[in-house]
Amino acid sequence: MTERVTVKVHEGVADVRLNRPDKLNALDLPTFEALAAAGDSLAADPSVRAVVLSGEGRAFCAGLDFAAFSAMAERESSGSSDITGREPGRITNIGQQAVHTWRELPQPVIAAVHGHALGGGLQIAMGADLRIVAPDTKLSVLEIRWGLVPDMTGTAALIRLVGEDVAKELTFTGRMITGAEAARIGLATRTADDPHAAATELAREIAGHSPDAVRAAKRLLNRAADDDLAGQFAAESRELGALRGTPNQAEAVRAYFEKRPPAYTDPA
Repeated sequence: MTERVTVKVHEGVADVRLNRPDKLNALDLPTFEALAAAGDSLAADPSVRAVVLSGEGRAFCAGLDFAAFSAMAERESSGSSDITGREPGRITNIGQQAVHTWRELPQPVIAAVHGHALGGGLQIAMGADLRIVAPDTKLSVLEIRWGLVPDMTGTAALIRLVGEDVAKELTFTGRMITGAEAARIGLATRTADDPHAAATELAREIAGHSPDAVRAAKRLLNRAADDDLAGQFAAESRELGALRGTPNQAEAVRAYFEKRPPAYTDPA
């Protein structure tokens, strides 16, 4: 098994990369754990003044590794694992912490997004303070395709970034948007042909300012935007748990892979 997340620090800037390029950096439990651990490690390193978060290979992150997701769900249903249970001492479960760790981090985090950022991959990007995306990047709140809901802090982040109505439209439809549109609607900070180079340049600029002032500014701006995140994250877990494995959720998955329109049953 390759190292799921790599971290290199140079002159105050941490370069953090999802490292499953053969799987388009698809998310599995070891990746969740590696992302959370990377955040904890960087938070404890006073030499780090800014972070660039990206993905190796052709994509930032294509979302959940479906085979791994199914295995996690089976372990949870058998009682051997609880991926939606809150982490000890945290307001998050492990999937949520893989995203929320970047918002909790005292240093600014810039996501450099290329290729695809789908479902959980988009939620990871939304956990960063800033997002620089390639104009042709494909992004989607994709969970509706699988009969699910965003469950990695995405519901709180979407509202902050694009407003309630646009957040609902993206979530209800799962439609694919480009990096250029993401920048227009506020989902991305700006576009760049080379997002990683642009993000690194910005991180170096931030690293040149007083780290005390930068950290204080992030704390203040986060405080102004956050409201009862613990309750929101718990609600995500409850809704996902209630959906997963139901007939309509299973039908969503089958219909997609069988390339046919889904035949859903009406709610009771």
